[in-house]
Amino acid sequence: MKVVLEVTFRMGGVSFRGTRWDGENLVFEFERLGDAFIQVLSDQRVEADVEKTPKKVLIELKTKEGDKVFEAFERDGRYMAAEL
Repeated sequence: MKVVLEVTFRMGGVSFRGTRWDGENLVFEFERLGDAFIQVLSDQRVEADVEKTPKKVLIELKTKEGDKVFEAFERDGRYMAAEL
């Protein structure tokens, strides 16, 4: 099955690094590690092929200031999230 994630970040410069399982939760890994970023909303759409339905879909964002983890919600067969 395919899991589709649409996520909005509050700054540019975000790179998708992949996915991993954390128990029954599917984690989408992103990073923003540079020094200067455009202060504009940045949308990304990524997909992952998985063998089972995840209990939760989480977004992990690594930054120089530390890591953030937030949860996506499912709507119309897609998962959606926004960095706060």
